Amino acid sequence: MTSLPTPPVHPLLATARELAPRLSERSAEIESTRRLPADLVSELNRAGVFRMMIPETYGGLELHPALSFQIIEALARADGATGWNAMIGAATALTAAWLPEAVGRAIFSRPEVITGGVAAPLGRAERVEGGHRVTGRWSWASGSQHCHWLIGGALVTEGGKPRMVREGVPETRLFFFPAEHVTLHDTWFAAGLCGTGSGDMEVKDLFVPDDHGFSFFAPPRVARPLYGFPFGLLGLGIPAVALGIARRAIDELTSLARQKTVVVERRLLASRPAVQEAVSEAEALVRSSRAFALETIHAVFDEASRGPVSVRSRAELRLAMTHATRGSARAVDLMYEAAGGPAVFHTSALQRCLRDVHTLTQHAMVARPTLELTGGILLGFDPPTPVL
Repeated sequence: MTSLPTPPVHPLLATARELAPRLSERSAEIESTRRLPADLVSELNRAGVFRMMIPETYGGLELHPALSFQIIEALARADGATGWNAMIGAATALTAAWLPEAVGRAIFSRPEVITGGVAAPLGRAERVEGGHRVTGRWSWASGSQHCHWLIGGALVTEGGKPRMVREGVPETRLFFFPAEHVTLHDTWFAAGLCGTGSGDMEVKDLFVPDDHGFSFFAPPRVARPLYGFPFGLLGLGIPAVALGIARRAIDELTSLARQKTVVVERRLLASRPAVQEAVSEAEALVRSSRAFALETIHAVFDEASRGPVSVRSRAELRLAMTHATRGSARAVDLMYEAAGGPAVFHTSALQRCLRDVHTLTQHAMVARPTLELTGGILLGFDPPTPVL
């Protein structure tokens, strides 16, 4: 019987898998310093991790979103904070497609450039001649310490009053700031994802030229299928990180269970029926959630290749993202509980998995309220679509 050929592995995915042992070895260091070490950032950068979503026309890789998803997942399996920062750097760089060509090339044609920032419109941008004066402070600016450019979302004002797109809808835009013009505040003392350096960033009355700002509600200037994908792509990496962390938790519990003897019962932890059941449930949760996520990513990308993506497809994508993240958290919980006492110590990767996965479940893009939004659309209601 002739076996089917093994599909080739993309070089960047292969590199992510090769990096995994070194990343895992340095997880404690990453967590204690509360940011990624500069040498690891350089290694990820040289590999092209931060260029996954940059348009090919600017020298980027412009990968299929399902491939980017798997690369982020592989890095997060090795170390959750590394996977998260890879996701932030790659996903914010896709904004290159919305900038005027001259600016996009100036920023993103440099192979070493890394971007980050916060899209939430927490700042204010006063309209002035030639651009905007932006003031704001944004939390959760992950990986900002190693970025060359940072993006901040802001409410646009004119004469001190919100500028309206239409009745009841104020204008919001995203602005590119050179990193040297941004003040970083060391506020990241969190329960999980400690190594992401997700402190606050701030600008005060910073002039930003018109060509360094954009709106996601405008069509991208680079008309390629990746940029027709719903801008939820910025959060697509969240379930990828969660699934990577969950897979690491299953790995850790499996290894522990085959070695640890339960003293009172005089048998391996792996022989406990409750542990066997937990592993089965976790495996099913992770693999089914991952399959749903990848199936939806492929379907939505195919739709984006043909034209605009429907509201229902956007809702299904958000549902798949939320489901994968929350299913991953449940799988980690099962592995942590099955491990017993050893999991509570900082020397155990399981307690880090627990803290990391429950930190990312708090992100607004995958929090429980998204189920109300997606459920309403699936039931035929017509809620506001910008949040998709």
